Amino acid sequence: MNAQILQELIAKHLPEAIVMVSGDDGAHFEALVVTAAFIGLSPVKQHQLVYQALGERMREEIHALALRTMTPEQWQTWQATHPS
Repeated sequence: MNAQILQELIAKHLPEAIVMVSGDDGAHFEALVVTAAFIGLSPVKQHQLVYQALGERMREEIHALALRTMTPEQWQTWQATHPS
């Protein structure tokens, strides 16, 4: 497993999402997922949507996934307060 494959799996499951994944050891990853599908959902439910995209890989191939999920509005606010 690599970050690119992980990103593609999430994007396929949530096609309108902004997905950014990093991690280069094949087992530990960080992901940012931004989608309107998260509106009205608790953080736990948001994470569950992402985990659904990964299926068995979460149990078998991915040792750790640091996951940040946001709605588009939250993403805009975050970008405004964290200039690059």
